[in-house]
Amino acid sequence: MKPLLPNNFKTFLQRFDNFKDAEIRSFEVISPTNITLTLATQDSARAYDWITITLAFEGVSDAKILEENKFSFVDMNEGVSLISEINMIAFAIGSHKNMDSIQNAVSFVISKSLKFQEGQF
Repeated sequence: MKPLLPNNFKTFLQRFDNFKDAEIRSFEVISPTNITLTLATQDSARAYDWITITLAFEGVSDAKILEENKFSFVDMNEGVSLISEINMIAFAIGSHKNMDSIQNAVSFVISKSLKFQEGQF
């Protein structure tokens, strides 16, 4: 897994077109402070081939996790948001501009750090 730092969020999201129309594969609670999310998405760095991205959130302080039976009902047309404020990283499904709006998202995770790993589709 590679660390994903806040100064790289914009480039990361652009590479995957903000995960618009991505598919949620899994949300896994490893421990109360560690959560992983796996998404299938298109990668502009690979001629828009589909790949799997796993996001690992460490130091989780708050989260709203979707149940597996609801993955297929999630509208991913707006993609995802990544925001960094006050030494915290916030991830949410949908387009959000700040930490306050993220907590109204269908699903969100607020953590101290974030790592990612690329995999095959």
